Amino acid sequence: MFKKTHTDLVFILIFRNFASIYKSHKIRLDMKRILLIATFIVAFMAESSAQLPKVLLKDLQGKAVSTDTLSNDGKPFIIDFFATWCKPCNRELDAIAEVYEEWQEETGVKIFAVSIDQAQNINKVKPLVDNHGWDYDVLLDPNSDLKRALGIQMIPYVLIVDGEGNIVYKHNGYTDGAEQELIEKVRELNSGQKNK
Repeated sequence: MFKKTHTDLVFILIFRNFASIYKSHKIRLDMKRILLIATFIVAFMAESSAQLPKVLLKDLQGKAVSTDTLSNDGKPFIIDFFATWCKPCNRELDAIAEVYEEWQEETGVKIFAVSIDQAQNINKVKPLVDNHGWDYDVLLDPNSDLKRALGIQMIPYVLIVDGEGNIVYKHNGYTDGAEQELIEKVRELNSGQKNK
């Protein structure tokens, strides 16, 4: 059965607008409509081809990690931005930690937790991670370089990246149970990959 995705809806909207212009047989095209169509095309292209920018971060051991090389052996992965002082971030990462092992067994998903704590607070990150028992790959973004490169305004902020390195989902804020939406998106990606 055909399932409409965000991509399909964008194409349908673009097609309807072009069909409407064509049917009207107007010599002078409606500029507002053309601009709207162009905006949708640009937004679609940006969304469908969005890749992680190349930013140099460090892991908890001080090893440099280039974000454009983050991967999960062709499987989807999640990037979760947090800070030690951000209570919703910590609640989200705690909620995911409770089901993370199950998620990994079912989908193979991997989580990169990216701390945006500034340099003077960076020494608080490892104790927080250890205290909560988070089994994530933790990266440090003390100058908010990755956060800024992605245009992120507030945290918590979550990205899902598909097996080819494309950013396919973004979400900010956290409410109890929101982690279920993440695993559903990962399941969709995995089932789409199996159908190829």
